[in-house]
Amino acid sequence: MTLSVGDRAPEFSLPDQDKQVVSLADLRGTPVLLVFYPFAFSGICTGELCQLRDELAAYTDAGVTVLAVSTDPVFSLKAFKAQEGFDFPLLSDFWPHGAVAQAYGVFNEKAGMAVRGTFLIDAEGAIAFAEVNQPGDAREQSGWKDAVSKLAA
Repeated sequence: MTLSVGDRAPEFSLPDQDKQVVSLADLRGTPVLLVFYPFAFSGICTGELCQLRDELAAYTDAGVTVLAVSTDPVFSLKAFKAQEGFDFPLLSDFWPHGAVAQAYGVFNEKAGMAVRGTFLIDAEGAIAFAEVNQPGDAREQSGWKDAVSKLAA
């Protein structure tokens, strides 16, 4: 199932790198940029998340909460966040393995990982932007920023 603009974003509760549970329902009232990525420490994923880290103000200044999600265990995410200095939560969709990625239509069953899916969820919980890239296909983040600016307008 692929989600489209206007669809209701599937609810989830996932642990972050510090084992603190983050729930989409708790963030209602603020927009959320949900960035699924295959694996911590992999080349393209690290580059994408470092760009997101370096340009984080483009989102936070617009009131957007940024969440990154992979199927990695929390221990890997804690080390990844510490190494790269990320200022946003890294959520673990490890168990049940990939359940949230599946709900968003971005789970690769054969590889057991999330593909590069990006969703901007508005303050009411509807998807305002959706983009899915396949493994090895790096994302162009300008589309995310455009969607955020339209949401704020």
